[in-house]
Amino acid sequence: MLNPKITVLMPAYNTGKYIHEAISSVLEQTFTAFELLIINDGSTDDTLAVINAFTDARIRVINQDNKGVANALNNGLNNARAPYIARFDADDVCYPNRLQVQYDFITAHSDYSIIGSACDYADVNGEYVFTYQPAAYSNAEIQRLDYKICPFIHSGVFYKKDVILKAGGYNEHAYTFEDHFLWANILKNEKACNLQQSLIKVRWNPESITIDEKWRTNTFRKIKYNALNKLTITEADGIKLRQIGKQQHSSRIKEGAYYALLGKKYLWNNYQPAKARQNLIKTLSISPLHIKNYFLLLLSFLPEKILYSFYHSTKPNNRPNKIKLSAPLLTSEELTYGS
Repeated sequence: MLNPKITVLMPAYNTGKYIHEAISSVLEQTFTAFELLIINDGSTDDTLAVINAFTDARIRVINQDNKGVANALNNGLNNARAPYIARFDADDVCYPNRLQVQYDFITAHSDYSIIGSACDYADVNGEYVFTYQPAAYSNAEIQRLDYKICPFIHSGVFYKKDVILKAGGYNEHAYTFEDHFLWANILKNEKACNLQQSLIKVRWNPESITIDEKWRTNTFRKIKYNALNKLTITEADGIKLRQIGKQQHSSRIKEGAYYALLGKKYLWNNYQPAKARQNLIKTLSISPLHIKNYFLLLLSFLPEKILYSFYHSTKPNNRPNKIKLSAPLLTSEELTYGS
């Protein structure tokens, strides 16, 4: 498509197991005036073969050497043909009306530059785990967020291309939090919101370069939050982050973090204690020195009401599962987006 209204921007690295479902979910959108721009970031598996099996003319592929997500995204931004970008990851799933909902909203509210949404999380097999509700919805709420809290799920965000390009795109030194760093630097000058409706399904998988924050080293977290607080990051810090990431890029750490995260979500977000215990036992068998996971395992035997009371008493700012949108973000007509 020569003049698409939306560029769906999808970086891909060794996602051969999942990318067919991801691409299919984009091609099945109710909104059809888009291009799907895939940046193949030096994949060494069958990712490219799976992509090439599709014949839809709306798919464009750019192949590059493996340079990381931020570089792939910047390459995509510079080659995107549309004024709006729908970010999407190659192991996730778009719900059929995702593009239509976000396009309708941003074109009806031209003062907004970034539109996020709630999302459903799934395990590596695509089975539903829980529905994530953003920490903030209205622009005013987003502006008040602590700098440590990322306001959007990156795979579901929709934004004006020129705004991101004007800001310099994604910082390649902000390893694994290039999106959070970008928002921290531009939101003070841009209007944004999150829609209540889940528009994508995000797949957790132990092969991802991102892992549960609790499994990162103290040095990694210190560099990350210092960068977010000061809104700047050096090349030297970027190198340190990548070195730590490389050290932690092992199947043992990845799988341990994956099962620990599932265990916590089946406790706090979708109370299924048997599943929580199953995953916590798996992570303890992999990393028996993570003492907090023994504590979580004990908590899994508590009744749901007592467990939630304990959880909310330790997290006073935690947003409950059922959210009421803050006025005046959406009119009664627009609330249909969040039904």
